[in-house]
Amino acid sequence: MIKRKGILLVLSGPSGAGKGTVCHEVRKRMDNMKYSISATTRKPRVIEREGREYFFLSKEDFESKIAEGKFLEYALVYDNYYGTPRDYVDEILNQGFDCILEIDPQGAMQIKEKMEDAVFVFIAPPSMEELKKRLTFRGTEKPEEIAKRLGNAEKEFKNMPNYDYVIINDKIEEAVCEVEAIIIAEKLKTSRNHEIMNLLNKGE
Repeated sequence: MIKRKGILLVLSGPSGAGKGTVCHEVRKRMDNMKYSISATTRKPRVIEREGREYFFLSKEDFESKIAEGKFLEYALVYDNYYGTPRDYVDEILNQGFDCILEIDPQGAMQIKEKMEDAVFVFIAPPSMEELKKRLTFRGTEKPEEIAKRLGNAEKEFKNMPNYDYVIINDKIEEAVCEVEAIIIAEKLKTSRNHEIMNLLNKGE
């Protein structure tokens, strides 16, 4: 039996669209799906463990890995680096597991430049009104912060044509099923099944 390489699935979209919930539910339902763990230079919190929530690196180590091209994407956020280790993702994919990554659109576009066969899915809200309602309901941001997030969302919507798929997250169950359908369809693409086609063409 031919062992297929896994698929890197990149989910992104505006804050409040529900991409984190979609990511969590997809991981629960798909046994072959692994979650990409990020690296960071911030200090671990009490409940966090190395290699579980994050890979914790010193700033010097992180910058050295940047210079070596070891990250699929990275960003500097409030004086701390965050990034996706390429070696970790490659290991998952080469073992035949699929890998899901929840990330902002800026990071997604960095990955798109380096991983041509990754699958990019934009998770969008049903409307701007619904997005505002969700951001307000969770009660974690002040009105001015919500306004800023809505402004960012309008900019991120313009980036949707750079994705392979867009899912309107109106009902979480439907959104999760649509992500599963995307993964199934991607696995059946001829571009991902060269070895099988070669065997059939040879009559083996």
